This record gives sequence, structure tokens and C-alpha cells, in this order.
Amino acid sequence: MGPKTMRIVSVTDLHGSVQNMETLLNRAGSVDVFLFTGDLTQFGGADDARRLLADTRARVHHVWAVAGNCDLPEVNDWLEEEGLSLHGRREVLAGVTFLGVGKSLPCPGRTPNEISRDEVFGSVLREAAEGVEPGAPMVLVSHQPPWDTVTDRAFHGSHVGSQAIRSFIETWKPLACFCGHIHEGQGVDRIGPTCVANPGPLREGKFVWAEIKEGHIRVEIRSVHKAAEE
Repeated sequence: MGPKTMRIVSVTDLHGSVQNMETLLNRAGSVDVFLFTGDLTQFGGADDARRLLADTRARVHHVWAVAGNCDLPEVNDWLEEEGLSLHGRREVLAGVTFLGVGKSLPCPGRTPNEISRDEVFGSVLREAAEGVEPGAPMVLVSHQPPWDTVTDRAFHGSHVGSQAIRSFIETWKPLACFCGHIHEGQGVDRIGPTCVANPGPLREGKFVWAEIKEGHIRVEIRSVHKAAEE
């Protein structure tokens, strides 16, 4: 890795399981930033989140996350207390701004950590981006995927993402948006210059691997079982 290259791993939808996490940490090599894009727990609280992130925090210096709709609201409180949360806030590393939004739009079965109206996503992100220089390198971390990409297509074929998140991407043009929530919406897509990636639940063995170098990003979905070979 050259001195100006930032390596990023992003995972999503653990739902209380650390299956594949140890393998990923052992095989991913040198990682500068580790991102969790929500649903750390399966209706669990702060203690569950603490347990699930412990190994990653011990091995990676920069770990940030947003809570998902299946995390109790106290998970977001704990992430904020620990300095890990990107929900409605931002962190800057080597000139790259990381910001995010957690929770989800209302689900058919209702879950404990939802946002009632799509436009709320936009207000949360605008608050996080306030003061960021236009055109500055940015990475968006969102549990809910943006609307109308491969990452938000549900089993029945409809797009179920957020139009407000898509609008934010179209306006701010981040390098990438890493998301989750829609388990079947695995894939990489683009909104203009922005790469959008949803690897699907970690238990299925997939994660996002990205490298940022000189303002450009390369994004792939990889398998934990092949990570050592990459």
C-alpha cells in the first residue's frame, strides 16, 4: 500500500452474529477504516453491540458505524458515547470525510429503529455535511440504500430505498455510498460518479473492499473465503 492509499472494509447486517468476522479480520490484511452499516444486533442493545464490535476495535484503529432498524435505539446512543457513530455526524481522515445516517424507513413487520418519513434522511445528512467544502472527498455510510439502484431492489422486484438519500448523493457526489438493509440487494451500482455498494449480510461471507488513492476510489464486493488471495 502506497502512503496515499486508504484501505476500507465495510460490512452490514450482522444481526447479532459474528460469523465470518474472525476470518475477515485475519485475512483482510492492513485496513485503515472499518465501517459497519447497520443492523449490528437482532433487536439487541448496547451490550450486544459492544460484544460484536470488540475484536474489530482491538485490531483496527478507525472503526465507525451507524445503527440499523433492527438495533434498539440505545445502540446509537452507545455508538455516540464511544465515538463510533456516523449518524448525523462526520469524521475526517486524511482529507476524506466520512458521514452517515442509520435507521430505516418503516418496514412491513415494524422494527424498533425506524425513521417515519423519507425526507428525514435528507435533514440528518444535511446536518452532517454542514460546513464540508463542496467537492471534498466524501464517503457516505447508510443503512438504508438509496432509491433506484441494484442495492435497494427487494425480492418482489420493487425499489425500496430512500429518495432523500439518493438526492443527497446527486447533490454532494460522494466517492461512494456503503449501505445494507435489503439483504437481497447485493451488488455494486452507480449514481453519477458515486459508487453504491451493498455486500449483503456478513453471514453470507461478503464484504466491501475499497481503496482511495489521490481522490479516486476502487470498490469491490469480496468473499471472506477469498480475501487472502486478493
